Amino acid sequence: MRPTRAVLTVAAAALLPALVLAGPAFAAGPASSPPPAATARTVFDSPTTPVGDLSDDDLRVAILRILADEDSGTRVVREANEVLDNGTTEAMRQWLETGYPLAQAEDDRVALFRILARPDISDALRAAVGEAIDGTPEEMRYFLEYGQYEIGG
Repeated sequence: MRPTRAVLTVAAAALLPALVLAGPAFAAGPASSPPPAATARTVFDSPTTPVGDLSDDDLRVAILRILADEDSGTRVVREANEVLDNGTTEAMRQWLETGYPLAQAEDDRVALFRILARPDISDALRAAVGEAIDGTPEEMRYFLEYGQYEIGG
């Protein structure tokens, strides 16, 4: 590598954080914390009703609302259908409390890898997707709903 290229590479590496942080996504100030993860409690008429207090019919309605959401992924749809077809009230309750968040996290991870597979994404978006994949399920969900649009790509 010629000395000119080395100097340019070092300068670009030193300026990259300043340029990225000065972009429109950060110009408005510090980012707010991610919204709470989308859980089964958000699909009820009353989000304050604990899953344990729902009747059999309410549990079925909650699962049907999850199925009606066009953003539900493959694993979520498969497991929701299985629990509706074969599940007891307790199985539906357990799936809403633990199975649904796990299935959603897997579907979110697949969606992130699909973004990475696109040949036309920017380097900044590629790096942000890599960080989101390594993050918590809440961070992955936040990135898919909001973060990818803040970065663009």
